Amino acid sequence: MTLLIGSGLGFLGLAALCLSMARHHQALWAGTPDRRRVLALRAAGWALLGLSLAAAIRLDGWNFGPVDWLGSLIGAGLLLIVVQSYRPRALLWMAPLAAAVTLAAALGSLA
Repeated sequence: MTLLIGSGLGFLGLAALCLSMARHHQALWAGTPDRRRVLALRAAGWALLGLSLAAAIRLDGWNFGPVDWLGSLIGAGLLLIVVQSYRPRALLWMAPLAAAVTLAAALGSLA
C-alpha cells in the first residue's frame, strides 16, 4: 500500500509541477497558463510531494519510509516522462485515475 500511495501522490505532484510550465501546459490546453494558475500548480505540486513523503514515513517509519518514497517518486517520474514524451494528452485521464487509486489505497490502509 505504501508504494501505491507514494507513487500516486508523487505522480500527481510531479504532474502538477510539470503542468505549471508553459510548454507542457500548452500540450494539454490552448494558451499559456496565467500567473495565478502557475503558482497554484506549483503549490499543489510541492504540497503533494510533501504529502507523499509524510505518508511514506507514517506508513513505513523513518528507516524505510524515505527509501520507499524515493523509489516511488522515481517510478512516478519515469512514467510522467514517458507520458509527456509520447502521449501528453493521456495525462487528462491518468491524473484522475491516479487520484482515485491513491484515495482507494489510502482508505484501504486505514482499515
